[in-house]
Amino acid sequence: MRTTTICLLALFCPLIATAHDAWMETNPPLVRPGDVVHIDLKLGNHGNDHRDFKLAGKVSLDPCQIFVVGPTGESFDLKPQLIDTGLSPKEGYWTGRYTTSEPGMHLVGYTVDNLRGKTRSIKSAKSYFHASKRLDEIPENQPGFDKPLGHPLEIMPLTNPVTAMGAGQPIQVRLFLRSKPLSDARVSFIPRGALLEDGFDKRFERQTNAEGVATYTPREGNIILIVVHHAALDEHGDGFDSTNYSATMTISVPQLCPHCTKALLTR
Repeated sequence: MRTTTICLLALFCPLIATAHDAWMETNPPLVRPGDVVHIDLKLGNHGNDHRDFKLAGKVSLDPCQIFVVGPTGESFDLKPQLIDTGLSPKEGYWTGRYTTSEPGMHLVGYTVDNLRGKTRSIKSAKSYFHASKRLDEIPENQPGFDKPLGHPLEIMPLTNPVTAMGAGQPIQVRLFLRSKPLSDARVSFIPRGALLEDGFDKRFERQTNAEGVATYTPREGNIILIVVHHAALDEHGDGFDSTNYSATMTISVPQLCPHCTKALLTR
């Protein structure tokens, strides 16, 4: 029995080790032009079907791209700015500073495409922050959040991920695979600190409809990690027999929608 167990662990450990998802976090998500935004690149062990929000290991920077797209569409390479927060190669996460220079929506992106044995692994991540000249009066209609980056598997917000967010406000996203809506896909909306139940957790998970749309309404302010996986077992090519896709998007949900901040301050 012991020999059999060891053999099974040896067989499945490589699969578990590759089931990691990266995500981006921005702090804070709402700033003024000229303010510094801290951008974190983190890695979590979601080999348990992304049941949690915990760190596991650290992203290798060599094969990936990390960038910020500003309101004018100009892209800034963030990778040279990243520093290591860990004491050892597998501890901590990467973080970098970005100074805003103009008002509007900013998108943070991450992509990597490499081989894990005979499997091609394509991953992407998104996060957003918004720069406004006045934090107490933010225009409700802010363009730019719904511009696609062209990721093979991409999560697109249908509601503004910064200025329209708040507890009780729905988060609506559309999922695209190779620029086409992906239906019947599981989308996990993981609040920081929550542990999802085994199987399909109806509290935090949704299936996309025929248009690739999924909606989740947070009950309280928190960081929400949105995770999607897609396995294409028949998608093969030179050096790989199948393809695994994963995409993440992080949204910082305040307890109160920014448009209600002024009303709160005057109470």
